[in-house]
Amino acid sequence: MKPIRVLVVDDHQLFREGLASLLTAAAETEVVGEAGTGGEAIERTESMKPDVILMDIQMPDMNGIETTRRILADHPNVGVIMLTMLEDDDSLFAAMCAGARGYILKGADKAEVLRTTAAVAEGQALFGPAIARRLNTFFQRGARVETSILPFPDLTDREREILTLIAQGANNTDIAAKLHISGKTVSNHVSSIFNKLQVADRAGAIVKARDADIGRR
Repeated sequence: MKPIRVLVVDDHQLFREGLASLLTAAAETEVVGEAGTGGEAIERTESMKPDVILMDIQMPDMNGIETTRRILADHPNVGVIMLTMLEDDDSLFAAMCAGARGYILKGADKAEVLRTTAAVAEGQALFGPAIARRLNTFFQRGARVETSILPFPDLTDREREILTLIAQGANNTDIAAKLHISGKTVSNHVSSIFNKLQVADRAGAIVKARDADIGRR
């Protein structure tokens, strides 16, 4: 099997380099790049096409949650793992809402980092044991997480935008021109939309969209 292509994003150089060394030493992972800011992370995701990004939450120019949101708008198949010292519930749920599929603390051991990276690369969502305990405690207290009333809540904002255009009859070329993104990016989004809606083709997506009152002019 090909190694998992990983981009490491953290503004602390020593920590970033240490994590990159850990991943480089593992046969199942390949570090394709490093970034110290959110802006660099966006640029290097575009050029290096990682499978998984290990993303620090606290960065000076743009926090990891906003960086994740922007990356996943155009690269929905990338798996993002939040890597942080923070254990607060707000940052955890903000990361989940941004689309992160993993969230582990910086004190995690090598086995947990590799296990989470492998799971996220396979399309799973995996949160470390410490985070899982916090989730259990949060819900046991009777807290309620605000949920979206929009149809198809699994779709990202970009995917919802593209689904609307599909339902209006736009093809991939039209969508790329309208949104100023590449045809390849549109194709990736469309594949993700089909998967999330559990449809086989454009016609099936249009039916589901219009049933949900999406794309009606």
